[in-house]
Amino acid sequence: MKRRSTKSKSHSRWNKKLFAVLLLSFCFGCLVLMQTRYSQIRMILSSPPPFVQRPKIAFLFIARNRLPLDSVWDSFFQGERLNRFSIFIHARPGFLFNKATTKSVYFYGRQINDSIQVDWGEASMIQAERILLKNALMDPFNERFVFLSDSCLPLYSFSYTYDYIMSTPNSFVDSSFADTKEGRYNPKMHPVIPVHNWRKGSQWVVLTRKHAEVVVEDDLVYPVFQQHCRRKSLPEFWRDHPLPVDGSKEHNCIPDEHYVQTLLAQKGLEEEITRRTLTHTSWDLPSSKVRERRGWHPVTYKMSDATPAVIQSIKDIDNIYYETESRREWCSSKGKPARCFLFARKFTRSAGLRLLNESVLGVSNEGIAEA
Repeated sequence: MKRRSTKSKSHSRWNKKLFAVLLLSFCFGCLVLMQTRYSQIRMILSSPPPFVQRPKIAFLFIARNRLPLDSVWDSFFQGERLNRFSIFIHARPGFLFNKATTKSVYFYGRQINDSIQVDWGEASMIQAERILLKNALMDPFNERFVFLSDSCLPLYSFSYTYDYIMSTPNSFVDSSFADTKEGRYNPKMHPVIPVHNWRKGSQWVVLTRKHAEVVVEDDLVYPVFQQHCRRKSLPEFWRDHPLPVDGSKEHNCIPDEHYVQTLLAQKGLEEEITRRTLTHTSWDLPSSKVRERRGWHPVTYKMSDATPAVIQSIKDIDNIYYETESRREWCSSKGKPARCFLFARKFTRSAGLRLLNESVLGVSNEGIAEA
């Protein structure tokens, strides 16, 4: 009996030792695991936030050569993540944007490689727009497409502009029923483009991705514009072109003022657009000394014109009246009354620099308070 008791005690002590070893091993394992987890948590907390790709706005510039207002736009884009915007520039073939041609790094190498020679009042202008859209659509994250001239400047901060544009599911397309009495509609366009689909507006549109694809894929309306939509011969061009035999029979059709508007009407997409442009242009030329030049080209604001009062008067506009339809368009954003314009033209380089130096535009992030 004593032998059995000794064996039993010995076995019991062995079990206790084994249990202790297993317990220590378990505790040590838990400690190692906790230390590993703690290190991982510390690493995650100390790491920068993960890159989240947001829908982007593609800014599409149509320029002759340089961008005179590049300093203004540089301030506009300053501090913004590249996952919120992209830039494409259509300039004359062969022109490059680098340190020698622009002061803003945002425009380095942003020219498209398949640009064409553009002539005012010709179908080449809408071809340039189509080329810009084709390039911008290659980035699947570009969701809005904003057309801008080389004389356009932003009125508000990037953040405000981004939220304003992205909050509306529609395209912003200034579109009105065109007055065919002025000869802008060429009957030869029928039946491809019936007169009831003829529209007029500003070329400075903001398109959704769906509508941008419609423009790029169009192979029916654009050829008709190429053939039958041309500007009327004007006296300022007569020295370069023969005098018209009978000017009254010419069709004064400016392609870029009609194309996108008419195309979307043809496709039955007008319910998907907000019928106004976001770019302000003034056609009032009270100081023009040459009466017959009035109305041909918009006002160009020089340095002496670039005052805080002028900018504020543009920002204060909250509705637009369309004479051809006796229609007044009240501007809204996110379902609430809003300013009508985010951009304005035409401004010279000196005018833009004056406005920037005087902090009139509000292009920095603080500018959102001005809206």
